[in-house]
Amino acid sequence: MRAVVSLAVVFVLSYLLGSLVAGVLYSRGRGEDIRGRDLPGGSGTYRQYGKGAAAAVTLADILKGAAAVGLALWLAPQALPLATALATFGVVFGHCYPVWFGFRGGGGIAPFLGAMLVVAPWTLLATVTFALALIPLYRATLQPRLRLNAIPFATVVAVPVGLLIASRLGGGAEFLAGSAAMGIRAVHLLAEQRA
Repeated sequence: MRAVVSLAVVFVLSYLLGSLVAGVLYSRGRGEDIRGRDLPGGSGTYRQYGKGAAAAVTLADILKGAAAVGLALWLAPQALPLATALATFGVVFGHCYPVWFGFRGGGGIAPFLGAMLVVAPWTLLATVTFALALIPLYRATLQPRLRLNAIPFATVVAVPVGLLIASRLGGGAEFLAGSAAMGIRAVHLLAEQRA
């Protein structure tokens, strides 16, 4: 019973932490709401406010992903990897659908990176390398037709490869959990653009 309570606490706290979307906080600090023009992640913040703001927002979102997994390691060490997978899903889903900001958030990539950085850095490095190689190909071929930001697309395409990598290098449960949350958001964003 104690493990179940610990897991529930990990999930709820991770979701609430994820709901603190740095891009929204930054834009509101300027008296605006970035979500009226763009997604509140690093890319959207870069387009709207420049490099410095984007770096700060991205770093804050990466750190919250790392913090959520750290919280899981601290609160539920007896329930690994389930605890870290729940933390990863919670923080990414919270970033995508933040309770504090009307359930309208970002794509979830930065908190996912932060979570994976703690749990499986080599899996993260290999998967990011693959995803970055996809971006120029996507921009040259499919982006004009799909009109979807390249980073979420590369993330969705890189998931199967990342899962294969995770099966060898570790972090599979967390990778799957974070990818599921980002996949839900990517499908949602695509459906919104089609409507």
